[in-house]
Amino acid sequence: MKYEGNYTAFDPQKIDTYPISTRINKVKLEDLVLPHKAAAMKFDLHDECKKLIDTVAKAIVDNRKQSKPVLLFTGAHLIKNGFGPLIADLVNKDVLTLVAGNGATSIHDFELAMIGQTSEYVPQALEKGQFGMSYEFAYINEAINYGNRKNLGFGESLGRVICDEQFRNEALKNVMRPESPKEFKYPQMSVLATCYQKNVPFTVHVGIGTDVIDQHANFDGQAKGGCSGRDFLIYTDQICKFAKGGVALNIGSAVTGPEVLLKAVSMAANTGFIPKNIITADFDIRVFDPKQVTNESAQGYYFRDQKSVATRIPEAFGGQGYYVQGNQKKTVVYLYNKIIENL
Repeated sequence: MKYEGNYTAFDPQKIDTYPISTRINKVKLEDLVLPHKAAAMKFDLHDECKKLIDTVAKAIVDNRKQSKPVLLFTGAHLIKNGFGPLIADLVNKDVLTLVAGNGATSIHDFELAMIGQTSEYVPQALEKGQFGMSYEFAYINEAINYGNRKNLGFGESLGRVICDEQFRNEALKNVMRPESPKEFKYPQMSVLATCYQKNVPFTVHVGIGTDVIDQHANFDGQAKGGCSGRDFLIYTDQICKFAKGGVALNIGSAVTGPEVLLKAVSMAANTGFIPKNIITADFDIRVFDPKQVTNESAQGYYFRDQKSVATRIPEAFGGQGYYVQGNQKKTVVYLYNKIIENL
């Protein structure tokens, strides 16, 4: 990006990168939770938590049987914790009509599709100035740069690069190196790829300076913002379909997911698509005290997921909000199993 203003700007061309094949990663293929593994897992969740998840799972399946939308907004840890294959399976089974996440969500999924590993060991990399400096992050930037020129969304651009060889070769022709991957070896582990193949939107909602791809020389803020901006409109179009009901899940996103949902429901209502009888479910590890939501001196007032997703939005539109407290390594797998049982 060019800068011609009054101040000095960092020159990303000075960045020194290294091949992703040499990076130490914490998450590998054997750490991923596949559907058959999930079915065999046991959980020590308390009865109230199980009851809540049972209710949410039944609502999801009931709504899909009536062809109503069910969307999921997830933070990056769901992918890092190995649950991407479960989300992909729900997409394949037509349970989820849209998947959304922040930039890191898409990056971890992209890495798994490419090399079957993700989640670099940050403390060791940070002290060496290598955190986020794997050269192949240039692939993501180049994919969205190319997608932006074609007026595509962020998630669709990445899905196409993973799945469409012609698109990939054209998009990445200027950044491929001899030592870099030429194809994506594990698309079956990728939610991005599954959504693209099933024609289900995967929308990515980003900031600038929030992701490791922003550290690289081919980062273009206009492309990143343009593609993500289109994804926001795709997401909002989905929310307009909630005029007859539907389910919105928020898993492990404390700020971005709740804020995107809040703006989208306002836009939908403003244009005559009031999300009636919306069912929301927020999954997080923090304690939830409903009394704090209206108390500006309480810390709970500033937890956007609890305030917006679990409370304000469903209350505003005559719906029902649920808050599921617990470690997502247990609650998400239990939810998946219950959805499969209800199907």
